[in-house]
Parts: sequence; C-alpha cells; structure tokens
Amino acid sequence: MKVDIVAFGAHPDDVELGCGATLAKEIHLGKKVAIVDLTRGELGTRGSAEIRAKEAAAAAAILGVSARENLGFRDGFFVNDESHQLEIIKMIRKYKPEIVLCNAIDDRHIDHGKGSKLVSDACFLSGLRRIETAIDGVEQEAWRPKLVYHYIQWKNIEPDFVVDVTGFIDQKMQAVLAYGTQFYDVNSKEPSTPITSKNFIDSIVYRAQDLGRLIDKEHAEGFTVERYVAVNHLGDLL
Repeated sequence: MKVDIVAFGAHPDDVELGCGATLAKEIHLGKKVAIVDLTRGELGTRGSAEIRAKEAAAAAAILGVSARENLGFRDGFFVNDESHQLEIIKMIRKYKPEIVLCNAIDDRHIDHGKGSKLVSDACFLSGLRRIETAIDGVEQEAWRPKLVYHYIQWKNIEPDFVVDVTGFIDQKMQAVLAYGTQFYDVNSKEPSTPITSKNFIDSIVYRAQDLGRLIDKEHAEGFTVERYVAVNHLGDLL
C-alpha cells in the first residue's frame, strides 16, 4: 500500500498529540496516511500495553488513517542502531510515503529525541539501494521520502512552519482522549503523571489556539524541518 504520509511516534499517542489535527486535515483532503508506533508504551505509568493497543486502534479509526502498525521496540531502551534502522526502513519501503512526520527533535521524554533521530536516519538510508530488505520473503525497492518534518511535543520548540488546522482540533482531541488510561480522568485511582492533569489536556488546545493566533487562524500545529521550506511564489504563503 502506498500512502502519502507516514507519521512515526515513539509511543502510541505521540502522533495524535503532536500532529493529530494535521493528519485529520490531510485525510479530509484525500491523502492516505499510515501511523507507525515504535514501542507499545509498556513502561507507561497507567494502563498496560494491551489496553494501549486498543486505544491506539480506536484513535486511528477516529482520525481515519489507512493503516497503523507497531514495531514493538523496547519502550525506554530502543537505540539508533542498524537493527532498529532496518525495521523502520522496511516500513518506509512498504508504504512509500512522500512525507514522513516524526517525534520532536528534543523533548522531556528521552524516547522522543531518540525516535526523532532514528526515523530521520532511516529515511535517508531507505534510499540506498545496496541496503537490502524484505517483508514476507519479498524484496523491497529503495525509497526515500521527499520531506521529513518533526512535530512538537512537551517542550515549546519554535516551529519552522505551522499548518492551519482550523476545523480539525475537535477530531484531534477525540483521538487523544481515546487513550482513556493516559490522560486526565477525575475518577482515576492510578498514580498521577505530568500528562494526566487537566492543565496538560487544556494546553494542547491552547497551543493550537496560540499558533493559530499568530497566523490569523483559529488553530494551527507546528513543525520543524531538516532543510529549507521552499515555495514557488510569495502567494503560497498564508
């Protein structure tokens, strides 16, 4: 299956939190999107890996993605080495995306920065035909995405560009809240974490509102880039 965009996340819920509204908008515009989670989030304070998998499937259905996969890397302990790169290369060559979205380049959770660099490196290596990979015994062709962008997570990283996601923030929040074990629940008896407060949930919408304010729109999501963003003419800018 060829898709237009593959969004990678170190944990289930990273993609929804970082770029859920952007994906919802792109899907609405007719683009095909796949999500690939690197780990099962098994070290999460609340819930379990099994529950998280069900939540991830529900969130994917809300966004309308074409496919979602989990590579089963070790939460907290995966590294940027050949074996991990090859597994990501297989996904890139399987889905052949034009655009790859990945974790924030630096963040509070160590897996986010690690995942960001790991996926970025694999995107380059995936274009080298002498690296041989196969899925189910079928050899894959080399494929390199045209663009690699990094969404923003816990830290307030200055974006290189923002996407107008007006009209899609509610869909994003529905997908985020599909992870019922992970976020604010006044009735939960499980331990509190930095992301289980109401303040955190409110901040997701506030950030989108603030970025939208800066471009004279209702809501926006920000991204950083690995190379200059080019436009054909000045009229391409909002």
